[in-house]
Amino acid sequence: MRTTPPDQTLPVRRSEIRFVLIAGGLIVMIAMGIRQSFGLYLAPVSEGLGTGRETFSLAMAIQNIVLGLPIAGLIADRIGGRRVAAVGGLVYAGGLAGVSILASTGGLIGSLGLVAGAGLSAVSYVVVLGAVGRVVTPERRSSAFGLITAAGSFGMFAMVPLSQAILTSVGWETAFLVLAGIVGSTALLALRLPGGAPVHPDGAVEAEPFWEVVSNAARNRNYWLLVSGFFVCGFHVAFVANHLPAYLGDLGIGDSAVAWSLAMIGLSNIVGSWTFGQLGDRFRKRTLLSVLYGSRAVTFVLFLLLPLSSTTAVAFGAVMGFLWLGTIPLTSGAVAAIFGVRHLGTLYGVVFMSHQVGAFLGVWLGGRVFDATGDYTPVWILAAALGVFAALVHLPLDERPAAFRTLQQ
Repeated sequence: MRTTPPDQTLPVRRSEIRFVLIAGGLIVMIAMGIRQSFGLYLAPVSEGLGTGRETFSLAMAIQNIVLGLPIAGLIADRIGGRRVAAVGGLVYAGGLAGVSILASTGGLIGSLGLVAGAGLSAVSYVVVLGAVGRVVTPERRSSAFGLITAAGSFGMFAMVPLSQAILTSVGWETAFLVLAGIVGSTALLALRLPGGAPVHPDGAVEAEPFWEVVSNAARNRNYWLLVSGFFVCGFHVAFVANHLPAYLGDLGIGDSAVAWSLAMIGLSNIVGSWTFGQLGDRFRKRTLLSVLYGSRAVTFVLFLLLPLSSTTAVAFGAVMGFLWLGTIPLTSGAVAAIFGVRHLGTLYGVVFMSHQVGAFLGVWLGGRVFDATGDYTPVWILAAALGVFAALVHLPLDERPAAFRTLQQ
């Protein structure tokens, strides 16, 4: 049986590639932008339901775990991203509506945690980048991934202030219904993504068995280096996104500055994601990943040491935003470079699952430590230490294609 090179892409016209990029960017802009606003709801929902912060944190932690399951990526590798993302958008919207309709502790965990997490997994970077990776040539892939990631970052910049305005105007119950309506639009945008089983330019379906690819990846040291590093990324972004608003509010920072600190993360991440995506096509991804994680560690330490004010809160958002999701084009690009794109949704999905395990710990541990001690400082210190760990982990990464390395041995 003949096999085809792993980096071949679908035979798609340039104009169609443009539509795929636009649709994919809008999907992650809406889906991930709204998700990044959930930290604004931690205090009002906890107070409205009469629970501690750990309950909301647990719901978000469960959402992160469900979001990280590689099931959506696996299905998208088999049937294409179009149908997976369309269904996912509707499920995500249903989960947000359920928070308002049920308005209970169990409803919060079930709707915001399980249902919304399942929907998010189908409209997140895993499925969208898998679809984009099949229509973009290898030499432009990291840049394209950076563009999609930047779109998600713009969603944070646009959706966080919008979500704050909705919350202030109508309260958290109605706000979740409004957000559900916005999220539902991703189901229509998904119709522009590639559909059907992936094929190569000559019409041949990739012959390399799925389980062989997964097994080879599981035995590959470089794959586990990426898995370990992305765990740290998940811990960082989940802890900051969900607990930074409450942390700043507890220390007397006003609502406007809190919202803008989150919005600046999204705005700066537009630049950061695009920049790291561009750099990933020109320089070694391992070096860029080490610099990025090391810079995060320094940023956390400075944030703790410098006097806190509205200015430093917004400045922290700007700096952290530049470093926020530049890991995505670099990490997903490294997976594609090593293993090809035929099973990218699944292989990157497993790496992303590690990201979400880290996210689970980041969001849950933040709530747990605060409820136990009334202080977030230990978690900030842990985040800095993990940043140093991730910077070191990526240094020995070998980005050459796995098949090429095998031939050279």
